[in-house]
Amino acid sequence: MIKFGTDGWRAVIAQDYTFGNVKIVSQAIADYLRGESKASKKVVIGYDTRFLSEEFAKTVACVLAANNIKVTLSDRCLPTPAVSFHARYSRYDLGVVITASHNPASFNGLKIKTKEGGSADKSITDAVEKLMRKNKCKFLEIEEAKRRNLVEVKDLSKAYVRFLQKFVDRGRIKKLKVKVLLDLMYGAGDEFIEKILGKSNVKIDYLHKERDPSFGGINPEPVEKNLGELVKKVKKDKYDLGIALDGDADRIAMIDSSGNYIDAQVLLPLLGIHMIKNRGASGGIGKTIVGSNLIDKVALSLGVSCYETPVGFKYLSNLFKENLICVGGEEAGGIGYKGYIPERDGSLSFLLILEMLAYEGRSFGRLLSDLYKKYGKWYYSRTAIGLKNVKKGLEDLQLPRQLYGKKIERVNTLDGIKLITKDNWLMFRKSGTEPIVRVYAESKSAKEARRLVSLGESMIYAL
Repeated sequence: MIKFGTDGWRAVIAQDYTFGNVKIVSQAIADYLRGESKASKKVVIGYDTRFLSEEFAKTVACVLAANNIKVTLSDRCLPTPAVSFHARYSRYDLGVVITASHNPASFNGLKIKTKEGGSADKSITDAVEKLMRKNKCKFLEIEEAKRRNLVEVKDLSKAYVRFLQKFVDRGRIKKLKVKVLLDLMYGAGDEFIEKILGKSNVKIDYLHKERDPSFGGINPEPVEKNLGELVKKVKKDKYDLGIALDGDADRIAMIDSSGNYIDAQVLLPLLGIHMIKNRGASGGIGKTIVGSNLIDKVALSLGVSCYETPVGFKYLSNLFKENLICVGGEEAGGIGYKGYIPERDGSLSFLLILEMLAYEGRSFGRLLSDLYKKYGKWYYSRTAIGLKNVKKGLEDLQLPRQLYGKKIERVNTLDGIKLITKDNWLMFRKSGTEPIVRVYAESKSAKEARRLVSLGESMIYAL
C-alpha cells in the first residue's frame, strides 16, 4: 500500500518500498504535473544516506524524464532543506527527496516539495495518490535521459551554502569563541556549517560523520535516548555545546555544556526571542498542538500572536506563506524561519543558535537560566505504543474528568485528543508516519509529566 502521511510516503525497504512502487509514485507525480498545465516542467531531486537512496532517486529521475519532464539530480547526499531551497529559489515546479527522515534504517521514503519550498500539503498528496496506477509507468534509462538533456546531475550544495552565508550574520558569528560537537547521526548533514562560516573562532568536531545506512543501530532521530554518546563526549571533553541533526538534517536537538538535553520545546521560544528582539523580524510564533506552554508565554511577553496547528510542518508552512509568523517549529526539532523557505532546516537552526549567542554575549546556560527565571520551567515527556497493542481507536477512549486531581478544563481535538488542565496537559495522537500511537504530556514538574504519560499508557492499553 502506498499512502502519504504527515510528511511524505515512508515504508519498509523491499516490502512496500520497492523500485516498482517508486516508479508508480513517480509516474503519478509526472501525471500530476502534466495535469496542471501543458507548459514544460522541471523537478529537482535529492536524496539522503539511506540504503539505495541514490538508486531510488535515479529511478524517480528516469520516470520523470520519460514523461518529458526536465530533472536536476543531486550528485551527492543532500539535506532535505537544500532541495526545498532549490525548488523555490532555482524555480522548479516541484522538489522530490528520497528520505525517511528519522525512521528506522529499514525504511526509506519520498517527500514532495512545492515550488514555494515547503512540504506538499494534503491537496497535492491526495491528487498524486488518486493518479497512481492510472497510467502505465514510463521509464528512460539514465544515460539516455542525460543524452537527451532531460536529466542533469549537478552539485546542488554550493548555492545552498551561499544563501545561508547571506542569511546569517557571519561576521558576528565568526568572532564567537565556542567549541561544538556536532552529531550528524550518519545522515546528510555533512560539513555545511564550516563551509558557511569559513575561517572562524567556532571550533566544530564531529560524531558519526561517516555514511552508515544502518545508522549504527540507532534511529537517526535527535531525541535524548539516541544521544548518549554525544552527551558523554560533551561532558568529558568540555564542549560548550553538543548539536544533533536527524537523518535528512531538517531537525535539531542540543546538549548543553553540563550534558543536559535541550529539545525544540525550549529552542523554539529562545530562537523566537532572538528573531524578534535581535533580528527585528515581524510576525508571530507558530507551534504544533504538542508544543510547550512556554512558547505561548514567550509570544505573549513579546506582544505577538502564538499560532497552533496540527502536527506536521506543512501546516506551519502555510503560516509562513500567509506571512503570519517569523519562526515556527515542531516539538520533534523541526524549526523554520521567515525570509528563507517555509520549511524546517537543522543547519540553519544551528547557525541561528550561534548567532543568538554572539548577539547576547552570554553562555547558553545563562540564557536558559534567564528564560526559566522569567517564564517558568515546563517539563515535557512522550512515549509511543505500537498499534498492535492498542485495542480500539482513540474515538473510543473514555475521557476522565481530572488528571491527578486537576480538573480538565478543555479538550482539544485539532489533531488527536488533548486533555488540558490549568497546569498541565495529556495528549493522544496516532502517528502519520509510523504504526504507533504517541502519548504526550507536559507539566511544571518532571515527575508529574512522566506520571501523566504512564497514565496515558494505561488508558490506551485498557481500551
